[in-house]
Amino acid sequence: MKNAFFAMVSRMRYINRWSLMRNTLSENLEEHSFQVAVIAHAIAVIRQKFFAVNADGSVRVAVDPHKAAVYAIYHDMDEILVGDMPTPVKYFNKDIEKVFKNIEKDASERLVSTLPGELRGVYGDLLSPDLSDTETAETMKIVKAADKISALVKCIEEGKAGNTEFVPAARKLQKTISRMELPEVGYFMDEFVPAYSCTLDELEKDSGE
Repeated sequence: MKNAFFAMVSRMRYINRWSLMRNTLSENLEEHSFQVAVIAHAIAVIRQKFFAVNADGSVRVAVDPHKAAVYAIYHDMDEILVGDMPTPVKYFNKDIEKVFKNIEKDASERLVSTLPGELRGVYGDLLSPDLSDTETAETMKIVKAADKISALVKCIEEGKAGNTEFVPAARKLQKTISRMELPEVGYFMDEFVPAYSCTLDELEKDSGE
């Protein structure tokens, strides 16, 4: 159907994540993408405010927080057509990973094709970012980190509910995030992630102090 793009976007809410895991509370793609956007925006702001310059005094590539948020909104949009593929399956070996990358690329192109021609360039870039552009590549590093942190938050929430199913995933995600070696990501992890383990009463108490 012509111009179906945004109607398809609205179906993000029907794509459930973590399909191989026993969930206490299900999480859909729309919820995940919103959280990734919030975190990516925050990490980009932290980069601007505290880590714009390297230790040696060289200026780091600037990342626009608003661009980071928008790229994050669309970072998993191909899953509307292909679903959320479990990580153990998607990355089972290099051949399977390559096949899925091609499937995701095709899905993104199919979604963009439902837009009027004048809009395809804008949304084509959001669904398939040009990583040869330095600023875009840096932005997507932040989006990737936010994606991992969002997944870690899910693990933390499941742990709070007494579900130990996500404990190994949490450990793996923490290692992956630490290996990114982005100071703004480390700042977010140190300053903001611990609060996700708190109860509402604890959060309200801290905010009142």
